[in-house]
Amino acid sequence: MRWWRSLAAAAALLAALAAALALTVAGLRPTRPPLRFRSGGSFKVALFADLHYGEDAWTDWGPAQDAGSDRVMAAVLDAEKPDFVVYLGDLVTANNLPIPNASLYWDRAVSAARGRGIPWAAVFGNHDDMPFEWPPEWFSPDGVPPLRCRPTGSMAASGADQGCSFRGTPRIDLITAEISKNRLSYSSNGPKDLWPGMSNYVLQVLSRSHDDPALLMYFLDSGGGSYTEVLSSAQVKWFQSQSQFLNPNGRIPELIFWHIPSTAYVKVAPKAKSEIRKPCVGSINKEDVAPQAAEWGMMDALAKRPSVKAIFVGHNHGLDWCCPYEKMWLCFARHTGYGGYGNWPKGARIIQISGNPFSTVSWIRMENGTKHSDVTLSP
Repeated sequence: MRWWRSLAAAAALLAALAAALALTVAGLRPTRPPLRFRSGGSFKVALFADLHYGEDAWTDWGPAQDAGSDRVMAAVLDAEKPDFVVYLGDLVTANNLPIPNASLYWDRAVSAARGRGIPWAAVFGNHDDMPFEWPPEWFSPDGVPPLRCRPTGSMAASGADQGCSFRGTPRIDLITAEISKNRLSYSSNGPKDLWPGMSNYVLQVLSRSHDDPALLMYFLDSGGGSYTEVLSSAQVKWFQSQSQFLNPNGRIPELIFWHIPSTAYVKVAPKAKSEIRKPCVGSINKEDVAPQAAEWGMMDALAKRPSVKAIFVGHNHGLDWCCPYEKMWLCFARHTGYGGYGNWPKGARIIQISGNPFSTVSWIRMENGTKHSDVTLSP
């Protein structure tokens, strides 16, 4: 009874080859090797959420926050040595970036993984392509401060604007710059019929000894910035089509990543500022869940698939818990960046998946090296 496994593997391989061919023809990305479980049978993922590079770049405070974010990611990666990194949205605070191309800051955000030779993928958050918001203090008697619009190492711009621009950088420019320049990037701009949402794609992780997929990771654009904070009905249909094609029997475990929590997170959330009690597991519960604007069926679609083990989001900086929902887990990542609101200690959620037998465990690794909030997300 191995014919169905061979058929599923062949179909998955053809889909991957077709996607790779399309991207190669378009000249959008270098060739990438397949993702694969380690020889020991595990696959470890580090989640970096809400980095918020580029805030108040014209001040001394802003660049100091970016340097802090550099340190957090370096500490986590050096301690955990993951196989893969997921940048879980809000890599930059575009509404604070008066430069022509926010890709300069986006590139700095992914440099922690790139510099260590670790592959990664990214999804968009609600701040990544926001238009520039003029700070109210610029209209005070002190006026507009001297702007430093060109990050260190960028080419000097000519003209009276000194390289400044207040137009913002669209999603397509950000993601195209990433995937065209980085051989370790597994991000995708996604199907055009799902635009303006860009980061909608699925990655397969192959088993350690065969070319059969042993894990599927789905990435979704939950909106914000230039459009509504929502997972659309079109994205639901896309997920259903992809999951049915790649995993018709639900044999392959599936993990889901997006930025803004769904309304289901509100249903399972511990009361804000209360102690986190089992079955939820976490260490920080300092605010209410800030969910998407509407629910258009994605949670129903995921709940109907026993193969979906967990969903991971960012957005709320003061939350890092995981709580069960239906037959899956809903998890927040830890606020990784020094940018953005909140002064809670920084860290990252780690996910470790074992292939045979399948199991998923997760914990939080802090900037100071400590580890806590261990939770088993599947048997």
